[in-house]
Formats: sequence, C-alpha cells, structure tokens
Amino acid sequence: MKRLKRTKHNAGCAVNGNGAATREADCGRKQKLAEIHQALISDPVDIETLRRTAGSKGGLLTDELRRKVWPKLLNINVYDLPHKPGRDVRENHKDYNQVLLDVRRSMKRFPKGMPAAERAVLQEQLIDIILKVLKRNPQLHYYQGYHDVAVTLLLVVGERMAFAMLDTLSNYHLRDFMDPTMDSTKHILNYLMPILEQVDAELHDFMIRAEVGTIFALSWLITWYGHVLSEFKHTLRLYDFFLASHPLMPIYLAATIVLHREKEVKQTECDMAMVHQLLARIPQDLPYELLIPRSQELFSQYPPSLLAKRAALQSRKSLSISTFQAFQLSTLHQRPDSVLQRLTRAQGSSTSRQASQHSGMEAALPRDRGQLWGTGNRMVKMAVWGLSAGLGAAVFAVAQTAMDWGPEVLLQLF
Repeated sequence: MKRLKRTKHNAGCAVNGNGAATREADCGRKQKLAEIHQALISDPVDIETLRRTAGSKGGLLTDELRRKVWPKLLNINVYDLPHKPGRDVRENHKDYNQVLLDVRRSMKRFPKGMPAAERAVLQEQLIDIILKVLKRNPQLHYYQGYHDVAVTLLLVVGERMAFAMLDTLSNYHLRDFMDPTMDSTKHILNYLMPILEQVDAELHDFMIRAEVGTIFALSWLITWYGHVLSEFKHTLRLYDFFLASHPLMPIYLAATIVLHREKEVKQTECDMAMVHQLLARIPQDLPYELLIPRSQELFSQYPPSLLAKRAALQSRKSLSISTFQAFQLSTLHQRPDSVLQRLTRAQGSSTSRQASQHSGMEAALPRDRGQLWGTGNRMVKMAVWGLSAGLGAAVFAVAQTAMDWGPEVLLQLF
C-alpha cells in the first residue's frame, strides 16, 4: 500500500516533504505581509504590530513596505510633509562646508552602477536635507557620520519624507549625538562594557586588561552601522530594527556582536592595538537574524535602568532616553493613510492645498529603484575603517578615526 506523504498545515499553507523549507518561508512571508497590511489599515494604526514585525525575522521585507511603515514608526503624516528644502538653507550656514565634504566623500554609499547624474542629484538633495534639519533645530549640532543616516533614508523614501524622518530622529533617537560636545555619546558607549560584564565576565575582564575601551564601536553607534556595512540589505534590516526599538538598541547590538566574536577576541593578544584592530573591522557576514533577537533578549534581561549606574549615566542626562517613552506613546493614535487622505481632501480647495495633496505621497517616495539605476544591484560598497597594526597603541585609535573624521572629532573624545 502506497504511503501518503505527511502534509502539515500552517495557517492555510500546505507544507510537504519536498521543498518544505522554501514553502514554509513563503508561507511565513505571506502571513507577515498580510499582518503588516492589516496593521496599517487598522484605525488607529496597530503600531505595536508594526514594531514587532520590523524587529522580527526578515524585518519589513521590501522597500515598498518600508515607505509605508517607517513613517508610522515615527508618527509622520505622509499627507502633511514639509516642502522640499530650498537652496537658501546653504546661505551662511556654519556647517555647510563640513556637510559638503562629508557628502562628497559618501559616493560609495550609493548603489554600484547608479548613473553619475542620478547620484549627483541625490547628493545635492542630501546636503539640503541635512542643512534644513539643522536650520530648523538650532539646538542640534552636526556630527560626522550623520550623513550616513540621512543617505539611507533618502535612498529608500525620497527627499521630502527623508527630511521629515531625519528631523524626528534627530530630536529623539539620535538626540544625544547632536549635543555641542561628545559627552553624551561617550556615556552611551559606556553601556557596552556593563552589558558584557553581565553576560560574559571573562570576556569583559579580558577587554578591560587590554584597555581597548569602546571607541571601536563609535561609528557603529552614531551611523546605525550604515558606515561600516558593505551590503545595503543589511543596513536596511538594521534600520527596520532600530526604528522600532529603544534609542539604546544599537549599543545592545554592539555588545551582541562582541559576544558573538568572543572566541576571536580571547584568542587575540591582550593588547589594546590588536584587540581594537580586530573589533573595529566588523565582519560582513554576521548572522543578523540571530543577533537581532539576541539583542532584544539582552535588552529585556538587562534594561538601561539596570545598567545606568555602571555606565555612569543618569537617565535625566540623556535626552534620547528621557523622551523616548513620551515619543512612543505619541505614535499610538495615528489614523491609517486612507483616512488621512480623505481628511486632507476635505480640508479645503485652495490651489496650494490641492497641489500639496496631489503631490504629498508621490513626492515623498522615490521612483522605482530599478528605474533609477538599474534593477538587481543593491550593493553599496562601504569604506571600511581600516586600522594600521604598525602604529603604537595610543596613536592607533586616534589615527584610525582621524582617517574618516579628522583629529577635531577625536579631541572631543578624550
């Protein structure tokens, strides 16, 4: 008698012995797409589901979904976006020259194969976006690496939405990095060692003996890893995660990466220069789908409030931490886009309102990426912050960062 292959049903998806893994993955993807779509059309929008799916395996799956979900995670109304920045933002702006230099050096942050003309247009938009955020928020101070966050947003959501998102992020998640000094940034870095101490005391002690410090993770933290990853898909996966998480999640991920490389670290000579060199070169094949849930576990087990004393940081000193709860609550009562669109249409018939309404969504989103610079190639070659093992230990860390940012940045760190 012929035996029938066992078939299991998973939420309406049949999975048999042949190609089971592929079918299961397809089924999970369809379920996730449906879940995200339902969360977006719920009234109010189901923000908790969007946060959970952004942090779960695979993240938000596509750029089309990111253009819909990222604004909701930041409580941005896509039908009420600010106008494109005008060139007047460049006039007499104290940061213009530095922003210009950084953006000009960001060529490798754009996908390989993008026509030079397209890239030049996006670089000009990038300059204007950054300067407009700074002009609108005089309390914020530009830092080198800020453009790495801005360019990631621009490539996915387009100029107007990128400005709106960057403006919100700068006042919340990135706020501590935008102080006049780098004191708050150093304090955030100080969370790294207490996390390691809680999980692996032996690894923590090794790094203390090596006197390696935490400067190796500086670029990871302030650029949300955008500066150090060579594959754009990995950058996007992490942005899904960070946009849906607490502002300190990037430092928890940094700790998770160090813990993941524990054997490599312990096998390295216990010397500041050698350990720094190892850790600063972030591997390009890290298993992010394993590291992300582990970071979430660490955050739950050792929340910032538990580590604040060890990190020598009082919560009141961190604007990112102290304002996060209120920001999170503010995202819970958003109307779905279909309702926002109807409300926008009903609010008036003036020419300016009609023009804004007609272009609101379209201007917020870029054209199809395949139309912009050719399909199938989303790789972004990143400049790896190489380290020279031949330098002395003290000069080593300074010279490393100076290659990208210049000595003025490092002077603020010591």
